[in-house]
Amino acid sequence: MTITLTLLYDRIRWDEKELLNSARGKGLNVKEVDAKATLFNLNETKAEEEYGDVVLQRCISHTRGTYASACLESKGILVVNKAHVSEICGNKLWSTLTLIRAGVPTPKTVIAFTPESALKAAEEIGYPVVLKPLVGSWGRMVVALRDRDEAEAVIELRSHMNGSLNQIFYVQEKVKRPPRDIRCVVVGDRVIAAVYRVAAPGEWRTNVARGGSTEPCPLTKEVEDIALKAAQAVGGGVLGVDMMESPTGLLVHEVNSTVEFRGAQSATSTRIADEIVDYAVKLVRR
Repeated sequence: MTITLTLLYDRIRWDEKELLNSARGKGLNVKEVDAKATLFNLNETKAEEEYGDVVLQRCISHTRGTYASACLESKGILVVNKAHVSEICGNKLWSTLTLIRAGVPTPKTVIAFTPESALKAAEEIGYPVVLKPLVGSWGRMVVALRDRDEAEAVIELRSHMNGSLNQIFYVQEKVKRPPRDIRCVVVGDRVIAAVYRVAAPGEWRTNVARGGSTEPCPLTKEVEDIALKAAQAVGGGVLGVDMMESPTGLLVHEVNSTVEFRGAQSATSTRIADEIVDYAVKLVRR
């Protein structure tokens, strides 16, 4: 019996094209479903045949992808990644708490609920600090604050932004590190790729979306162990684990549940899309 794999998306990027090409090249039945145009009937509890045997959830929108996954799982449909994994990874507070509980090393982080207490948090950590939104990707709204004057200006601006999550201030130490971080792509119980993401000239953020480049990174036992521990902590699946080289050792600062791998692919010989598709097929055949 041929396995049917469904790609759930809200935009087809390079990564999704690679996954589709891989699945078709392996002889799978492949379906493409645009989450933006799909209705999820919550009263219909049986599995819907249109989604096949397994769904790869690849929505760019964290909210859309998480809720769509929950709707599909309620019908007994196998989804990669699971909704609760996306929920944890997509919120920096939830993910940081989860990593800390699991004993994964993380940067020092303080949560504050008013502009005044956010300034106290920055003073407690010690400048420079980094102010991050609870939800977001590609380094958007991530700001390095060098001193109290900068902190007052940025925090005041944030306090006037709409949205309840913008009134929660996630303040983190600015780790002394090389101008790079490490991205590990974890698939199931394996780290299939590790690369350095190197910041663009004049930019401290390492996101490829902000001009960062990728280079091969040796997969040491320390890197592998920490990446697997972080992935297991958030619930496992197909994940991007990001860590920094601090003076005291490696620190995990983010786990991505809809990992973009175009940059990582350029710095590794491992066929990342093939590994992801093979993992999804293995889950079906268990």
